Amino acid sequence: MFTKVEAEISGKNISIETGKLAKQASGSIVIRCGGTVVLVTVVGSKTARQDQSFFPLTIEYQEKLASVGRIPGNYFRREIGRPSEHEILTCRIIDRPLRPLFPEGYMCETQVIATVLSADQQNNPDVLALTGASAALSISDLPFAGPVAGGRVACIDGQYMLNPTLAELENSTMDIVVACTRNAVVMVEGQADELTEEEVLSGIFYAFENLQPLIDLQEELQKSNGKVKREVVEPEIDEALKAKVAEIAAEGMSKVVSCSDKMQRYDMYDDLKDAVVAELDPEGEKKGEISDYLSSFKKSLMRSKIVEEEVRIDGRSFDEVRDISCEVKCLPMTHGSALFTRGETQAIVTATLGSERDKQRVETLVGEDNKRLMLHYNFPPFCVGEARMLRGPSRRDIGHGTLALRGLSAVMPSEEDFPYSIRVVSEVLESNGSSSMATVCGGSMALMDAGVPIKTPVSGIAMGLIKEGDKVVILSDILGDEDHLGDMDFKVVGTRDGVTSLQMDIKIDGVDRDIMGRALEQAKAGRDHILKEMTKGISVAREEVADHAPKYFVHKINPDKIRDLIGPGGKIIKEISAEFDAKIEVDDSGLVKMFTLNGALGDALVARVKEITAEVEIGTTYKGTVKTIKDFGAFVEILPGTDGLVHISELDTKRVAKVSDVVNEGDEIEVIVLDVDNRGRIRLSRKALMTES
Repeated sequence: MFTKVEAEISGKNISIETGKLAKQASGSIVIRCGGTVVLVTVVGSKTARQDQSFFPLTIEYQEKLASVGRIPGNYFRREIGRPSEHEILTCRIIDRPLRPLFPEGYMCETQVIATVLSADQQNNPDVLALTGASAALSISDLPFAGPVAGGRVACIDGQYMLNPTLAELENSTMDIVVACTRNAVVMVEGQADELTEEEVLSGIFYAFENLQPLIDLQEELQKSNGKVKREVVEPEIDEALKAKVAEIAAEGMSKVVSCSDKMQRYDMYDDLKDAVVAELDPEGEKKGEISDYLSSFKKSLMRSKIVEEEVRIDGRSFDEVRDISCEVKCLPMTHGSALFTRGETQAIVTATLGSERDKQRVETLVGEDNKRLMLHYNFPPFCVGEARMLRGPSRRDIGHGTLALRGLSAVMPSEEDFPYSIRVVSEVLESNGSSSMATVCGGSMALMDAGVPIKTPVSGIAMGLIKEGDKVVILSDILGDEDHLGDMDFKVVGTRDGVTSLQMDIKIDGVDRDIMGRALEQAKAGRDHILKEMTKGISVAREEVADHAPKYFVHKINPDKIRDLIGPGGKIIKEISAEFDAKIEVDDSGLVKMFTLNGALGDALVARVKEITAEVEIGTTYKGTVKTIKDFGAFVEILPGTDGLVHISELDTKRVAKVSDVVNEGDEIEVIVLDVDNRGRIRLSRKALMTES
């Protein structure tokens, strides 16, 4: 049955409809706002694999260029199979709020596919896809405990706005995606221009309040078109065996959750598991079940020690940050480098400077985007003591790298002030809690080491949450285990003045304003502490880029001189580029950008460009070459490609019978410019200089 529901959200009409497209899917909806239309389908297999031990949820988001009336620019003229970074990031903002709302024990293969069918290049389809995914799951037979609504909040001229157009977003000091249920915020991701914690908090809950009509729409649609939900049989629990596991493991587990060294703790846990399995199940028939009970016992014991005994795994207080060490210029041939270590998390970060041609060019729904700042995050297996195949960046890698990139973007200098393209690369060497925040700190230091004049240093911290009944504990600088066994992972990036990016995921029903506000304030104190430690390595950007770094020079010329610099078929500019090992770019305004890998040649390169593009000035003396002899005078080249006439009467103070009596072709002589007429003809004099002398 075709059904359509709609509501006005912040002055824009959003509609959700079902029953017309993709009817063989478990759930299918079309969500619209303006000229942007997204189809979202969900399909869940009927049965789970016998050996399935995790929930296999797959989220796919596809932007079709046909939606904006364009043909893909690649060789195949079709969307390539590999998703773009923006598509991957959108998959993540859909996945993170939905995944915790499936019940434990549901293990059927489930796939959500969001396809952009039409895009008006004003209303962003990514947040529509998030709400659409929730709506499709809500009307399906899949056991989803939604609905969830998603939206983007902006702050323009001090006023909050939900789901701004792309044009409006350009003038915003905030770009944060918020996902919420009826009662709480469940996911946050975005960036801000050094806004205060209170400003960020108010923006998030402005979105929460204004997204409630989207919850209403989904509930209305579910009542009219929702299928009967599947029954999920919760895993049977052998209470006797579970109690026996806890009894046998109690003493050993207490030591495990009190061991501060990560690898030693993991080894102790593995030894304990082997011992428990050997005692309770010598034949190995219930090894998996025993392992699950042991893991559950570890989680409950760790949480109990934190909430009841106020003791963390490594003995720190709730707001204490692990020991930090910082080092810069640790790699001699990079343009900038930093080694940042916090506890058992370590990242070595490099900053590389490039020319305008090194910008990353990305085809998007709104056209080609040129990224001047790039940040790539790499998480090799050895950083967590594992051995596995090296592959390309995972969705997690791209998400973590983008979080760090957003955090650093707010303090970058303008392209006019610093015309380099910049690539930051983070190699995670050790990981035990928030390597993305180590990337932020190391990235900030590497940029300063490279001579990038960022406005102010940036740091980041990961916050955790343990909620047991009415008791709430907020943890600063969480360990990997505290992330895995806790209820929240809240990463906050910023400067001393405010927040620049943040990301929050939760595993419980949601967090209210009070909890989030406390987490933000505690994160601010942690960030400030980390910033102080970072200044021990480097506090401000170096005044000059490294000697072996490429050098950028900028010179403005008369646009009429562009053709002189380029030459016929680009001959002159190619010759100069080869001679000085340089990249030279000229825009229509006459701005010449010169980028040379050999900085020592920079001054000579600029001088050559100035020489070629110089304009003749009346009263200026030039040393020129006689090019042509005529009866009435000599034509002298005073600038490359620029000739002037020395009339026979201006060759000497004495009377000249023949031009060749004074000069010949190829002679170098000094002349002064007497006049330039409105046709560009130049009148020169040799005699005037002789008279003056």
